[in-house]
Amino acid sequence: MNWISNVVPPKIRSFLRRETPENLWVKCPESGQLVFHKDLEANLFVVPGSGFHMRMATKDRLAATFDNGVWEDIAVPEVPLDPLKFRDEKRYTDKLKDARTKTGLQDAVKIGYGTIESVSVTVAVQDFDFIGGSLGMAAGEGIITGLTTALQRKTPFILYAASGGARMQEGMFSLMQMPRTTVAVQRLREAGLPYIVVLTNPTTGGVTASYAMLGDIHIAEPGALIGFAGPRVIEQTVREKLPEGFQRAEYLKNHGMVDMVVPRGEMKATLARICRLLMHIPAAA
Repeated sequence: MNWISNVVPPKIRSFLRRETPENLWVKCPESGQLVFHKDLEANLFVVPGSGFHMRMATKDRLAATFDNGVWEDIAVPEVPLDPLKFRDEKRYTDKLKDARTKTGLQDAVKIGYGTIESVSVTVAVQDFDFIGGSLGMAAGEGIITGLTTALQRKTPFILYAASGGARMQEGMFSLMQMPRTTVAVQRLREAGLPYIVVLTNPTTGGVTASYAMLGDIHIAEPGALIGFAGPRVIEQTVREKLPEGFQRAEYLKNHGMVDMVVPRGEMKATLARICRLLMHIPAAA
C-alpha cells in the first residue's frame, strides 16, 4: 500500500511527489550509460564516456555549425503534399502533420546560409526524425534549393545527410529526386564550387545512391551506418557472413568509401579548414 497516495492529504502530497521529466536522463545505446540531458547537449549530443554520437536535431546541428549559432533560413519551394493520395495504416497527409508537429520542420531538409570561421557557406541538414529523413519531393526541392543558393552566392555547399531512403508514399515522384539532385550537383561542380558531404547515422537507400555520394569530400561521423541496402538484406543475398563493422564509417574509410571520420566536436574546425583550402581563402591570422 502506498502511504503517500492513501494517507497523506492531497495538498501535502503535491510537495512530496515531484514529477521527473522523461528526457532528464538519456541512456547510451552502446554502453548503457545514463547521461544528464544538459551535459549531453553541452557535449554536442556525444556521450562523454563511450563517445557514441546520438541523433542531433536540425536546429542544434545548424547552431553548432555556424559562427555564434546564427544563420539565415533559406525558404524551400512548396510542393504538392500528397500527389498519390496514399494511405496505409493512416493517411500520408496525417503522417506529414505528425512529423511537422514532432520536429517543427516543414519537411526532412532545412537550409541555412551563414559563416563558418568567417567563411561564407550554404548548409543543408537532413533530419532523420522527419519520416526517417526520407527523400520525397519536398526534400528533393530542399537539396536543389541549397545547391542553387550556393551557386548563386558562390559559396561551398555542405550537406549533413541522414536518411532511410526514398519516401514510398510518393512513389515515382520520390525516385525522380535522385536524378534531379544529381543534375543540381553537376551544376555546382561546373561552377568550381566545393560540395562537402557529412554522412551521419544512418545514411542509406536512394540518398546514398544519389547526392550523398557525389561530394568532393566525404566526411563521416564515428560509427555512422552508411550504405544502400541494410546488412541483413546483403547477407541474405550473398549468403555470406559480413565482416565486423561492415557499412560503418570506420570500415568504409579503411576501404576508400569515405575520406575521413571526424568526431562531432572537431567537425566545425574541419569544415572551415576544407572550405578555406578549396576556396583558396588564406587562413585567419
